[in-house]
Amino acid sequence: MDTQNSSVRPHARSRNGGENHPSRGTRANTRSGGVIHDNSRHTSRFTVIGNHLAQHAELSLLAIGLAVHIQSLPGGALIDIRTLAARFPEGKTRIAAALRELEAHGYLRRTCERTSSGRVVTRTVSCNQPGRSGAGAAAADAPGPEPRSRRPARREGEPPRRALPAVPQPAYPAPDLLRSAVEVLAGLRRGDPRLLLSATEVEHLAPAVAAWLERDLPPSAVHHALTAGLPPEPLHRPAALLAHRLAAQLPPVPPFSVPATAPDAVRHPLRNCETCDRAFRAPAPGHCRDCRPEPPGPHPAG
Repeated sequence: MDTQNSSVRPHARSRNGGENHPSRGTRANTRSGGVIHDNSRHTSRFTVIGNHLAQHAELSLLAIGLAVHIQSLPGGALIDIRTLAARFPEGKTRIAAALRELEAHGYLRRTCERTSSGRVVTRTVSCNQPGRSGAGAAAADAPGPEPRSRRPARREGEPPRRALPAVPQPAYPAPDLLRSAVEVLAGLRRGDPRLLLSATEVEHLAPAVAAWLERDLPPSAVHHALTAGLPPEPLHRPAALLAHRLAAQLPPVPPFSVPATAPDAVRHPLRNCETCDRAFRAPAPGHCRDCRPEPPGPHPAG
């Protein structure tokens, strides 16, 4: 009769057996239906997607799929509404709504930047892991740290520069509104050469200027408010002075309704069209004039 050798170690069970796989427990095998993964390892042409996106609890399925598509594109690819609508069958309205979802949850960032030719453009940044510092995206495009010899060194005994004061923020930071704000700040030095601002200072002050423009002030009025009555002596830190003026002298929000005798007295704030993403003025979000559906009923001839 055969005897069992108790001194021999039992053979290890294979992890391919299913019952001891971490994602294939015994309880899961007893269920009827359910997905079975037939996976093979990718060695080329693949994109890593986090489960925080693939299994997001608040994003729509369209927004999740659109984010996956955007993250798979090479740098510099166009992802505006018109280009995406030409690629997919969902249409401009649904794609625009999905882009707003991704922007609200941090998977997309839109910023206004000035090119070397002086043109203001909107830069869209795709974030594969929202919540991390935005410096990671910029660092990917940067050639590397600047040599120590070229960095502006602080003189010995000079105190470190303090951060700029907080500034007001617009209620709806539309790209066109921020572009106009950047143009106002860039034009200040033409009125006073002492108001030459760095790119970082413009980025900090632009939302405050946009908050002024939202209050139905033309750019010329904002320019005058920031440049009038400046002290004659050299300005130690012009960006801090502008931040103080933008916060301390912020005009009140105009009413959204005006008498019939003055229909042009107040303009509504800028908003982005839900179909074409173009900026337009309206008391509430919706569609611009070109994308607004025609009202029902007969139309006059001609």
